[in-house]
Amino acid sequence: MDASVEREFTEFVVNRSHALLRAAYALTGDRHAAEDLVQQALAKAFLRWRRVQGDIEPYVRRILYHDSATRWRRRSLRSETSVARPPDVALVADASEDTHLRLVVRRALLALPPRQRAVLVLRYLEDRSIEETAAILGCRPGTVASQASRALTKLRALVPDETPSSVEVPR
Repeated sequence: MDASVEREFTEFVVNRSHALLRAAYALTGDRHAAEDLVQQALAKAFLRWRRVQGDIEPYVRRILYHDSATRWRRRSLRSETSVARPPDVALVADASEDTHLRLVVRRALLALPPRQRAVLVLRYLEDRSIEETAAILGCRPGTVASQASRALTKLRALVPDETPSSVEVPR
């Protein structure tokens, strides 16, 4: 590979990997899976670095979102997930309402289909427009709007009413 291409790629990774990891974590709900997803997307982008015209980040994000959906489909074929250690069970409930709410919202997000989760991440976590989200996901703006609406409706149903009223799901 050309030294200038390698330098550009390294600079991109240093500057944007944190934002990519944040989006990947929102998509997967697991830090290790998110790191793997970002690494896989960056590896694919590096192979096509010279051919990508214009801003590279939307291209990498598109890989990220598509690989996330593909990974979910492949994972659903397996019935078990191996872990190094069994998860710890808390004997004492956490007194922090924020932590409880975060866990409830996280579980609700993970219950959404990958496409709806990707739409919510792009629209509300990354503050993308409907048109930008549609371009990244390769669909029509109407599809983005309907997926966002369905996802928010499902989130409202999954998140119990006893959560603090100060937190609202964006409409």
